[in-house]
Amino acid sequence: MLNKFLHSASLSNLLFAALLLTSVSGLDYLANRHPLQRDITLNASNSLEPASVSILKQLNAPLTITVYATEQDSKLGDIRKIIREFVSLYQRYKPDLKLVFIDPTKEPEKTRAARVQLNGEMVVEYAGRSEHLTQINEQTLTSMLLRLAHTRDQTVMYLGGHGERKLDGPANQDMGNLFGAKLKNNGFKINSLNLAIAQDVPNNTSVLVITQPQVDLMPGEVDKLLHYIDRGGNLLWLLDAEPLHGLERVADKLGLSLPPGIVIDPAATEMNAPATWSLGTTYPQHAITHGFNLITAFQSARPLEWNETADWQHHVLVEAAARGWVSSKPAAKFDKQHDTPGPAAIALAMQRAVGDTEQRVVVVGNGAFLSNSFAGNGGNVDLGVNMINWLASEEHLITLQPRAAKDSSLVLSKTQLTVISVGFLLGVPLLLAGVGGVAWWKRRRN
Repeated sequence: MLNKFLHSASLSNLLFAALLLTSVSGLDYLANRHPLQRDITLNASNSLEPASVSILKQLNAPLTITVYATEQDSKLGDIRKIIREFVSLYQRYKPDLKLVFIDPTKEPEKTRAARVQLNGEMVVEYAGRSEHLTQINEQTLTSMLLRLAHTRDQTVMYLGGHGERKLDGPANQDMGNLFGAKLKNNGFKINSLNLAIAQDVPNNTSVLVITQPQVDLMPGEVDKLLHYIDRGGNLLWLLDAEPLHGLERVADKLGLSLPPGIVIDPAATEMNAPATWSLGTTYPQHAITHGFNLITAFQSARPLEWNETADWQHHVLVEAAARGWVSSKPAAKFDKQHDTPGPAAIALAMQRAVGDTEQRVVVVGNGAFLSNSFAGNGGNVDLGVNMINWLASEEHLITLQPRAAKDSSLVLSKTQLTVISVGFLLGVPLLLAGVGGVAWWKRRRN
C-alpha cells in the first residue's frame, strides 16, 4: 500500500510540474506575441502623451539618438540609466529608434567632432537632419522630433511697416514670446515682410500673417497682397475691431463682410473675465480643431460674415457667445434695437483649388488672443499653432499638449493630525493588546 501511495504521489507531482511548465511557457509565448502594458502611476508618468505617439508614427525612417555621457555624473549619478529609461518610452512605439552611448572621456575626438559641450548632451538624427538636445523631457524631445519631421523648410512671413503686431517681437501687443517662440520650436522660420520695399511676397512663403495695421497701406502694397492671394498663397489674417486701413480690398477678394461691433459673451463675465471677452469652448469639426478641447479667450472680438461663392469652401472654427450678442459698445444688457443676438462666428477657415494646389486661408476676428499679453490664456497658443500647421499643409504635425500636473500633496488640519497621531500611538497598540487578550482567553478556556 505504501509503495502504491508513494508511486501515486510521485505521478501527481510530475503531472503538476508538467502542467506548471506548460502554463508558464504558454504565458511567455503570449506575452511575447501580444505584449500588454498598463500605466497605473500618478499622472501616467511612465507613458507618452498621445501627441508624442502620433508624431512617432509619422517618422517613417530610422531614428538615432547618440548620447555623449560618462557612466557616472557628479550631480545626477548614473545619467545613462536615466536617459535609457526615458528613451525606452519612445522605443515602445518606434522599434527602429537606436540609442548609442559615447563616453566623452574615452572618445574625445568623436565628442569634439560632434560639437558636444555638456555631459549627457544628445544628438538626434533623422532623415539626414540632426539637432542637439541638452534637456531630457517629453516636451523638448517631441518638439525636436516635430522640427525634424518637417518635410521641407517652412517660412512664416508677417506683414510689417504699418504698426502691426510682430511675430517675433517682445512688446505686449506683439506675438513673439509665446506664439512666435512655439512656431520656432516646431521648426518654422519667421521673417518680417515690408511690401513697400519688397517687389512681391516671396515665393518660398509658406504662410503670410497679416495683423491689424495702425496706418493705411499704400495701394501698391495692397496690389501685392492681392497678387499673392490670386496665385494661391496661404494666409492667416488676424482682424481687430478697428478700421481696416486699406485692407478693404483684401476683404472683398475673400468675400468677407465685416459688420461693426464686438462680441459680448455673458459666459466670460460669469467666469470673472472682462465683459469684452469671448470664450471658445466648443469647436465645429475641422482639421484645425480635431481633438481640440481647450478653452480659448478672445478680447474684443469682431464677428465674421461672408458671402457664399463657388470658389471658396467655408468652415467655422470658433463660435462664441451662444447666450450673448454683438454690440457697438460693451453693455451689460442686450439692446434689441441696436444689438445682434449671438452666437457669432469669430474664426473661419477657407479653402479653394488654385491650379493643382489647394489654397488655405484662416481669418480670426481678433489678433490680441495670440499677443504676448493674452496668449497664455487657455489653449490660445495651441489653437494658433494648429492654424499655422494647417495653412502650411502640416496638419499631421499636431501640437503637443503639456501634461497636466496632478496635485500629489496631502494637506491635513490640526484636528486630523491629532486624530491620526493618537490613533497610531494609542489606538493601534490597544487594538493589538485586545486581540492578544482575546486569543489568550480562548486558549485558557480550551
